[in-house]
Amino acid sequence: FHLDRLLLHSPPFAAAWNDFMRQVRTGLSLPPKLREIAICAVAVLNRAEYEFHHHAPLLLDAGGTAEQVEALRRLEQGGGLAPVFDAAERAVIRLTTEMTRAVQVGDDTFAAVRAALPSEQQAVELVGVIAAYNMVSRFLVALGVEPE
Repeated sequence: FHLDRLLLHSPPFAAAWNDFMRQVRTGLSLPPKLREIAICAVAVLNRAEYEFHHHAPLLLDAGGTAEQVEALRRLEQGGGLAPVFDAAERAVIRLTTEMTRAVQVGDDTFAAVRAALPSEQQAVELVGVIAAYNMVSRFLVALGVEPE
């Protein structure tokens, strides 16, 4: 299955999806590298290989390293704590993990995210990116979408 073909089974859903996700991918003030770290972490945590396959190259394009991509692949084995990530990136991974696994987020996790980002806007956008890509990954996994 291919995501675009599946979405076209419902034109209104496809149109809304594409408009929303375009803003999430290109319209935010959140740095692209942090956005892509969050997206790749969601993909790994939810076993959405299609999502990881498409976003790992975007992480590299945004300044991520091959070592970071590999550490994210090992996220559930402690890869998110790897020394290849700086404090801000570890805060993003921690928030992503808590939101994806437990939904609720600890005060100390939010404090770390707020300390890592320059504005409340970016903190809110990060939460939105994580929530949006949890939606994407759940859609992909439920419908069995795999990399081409």
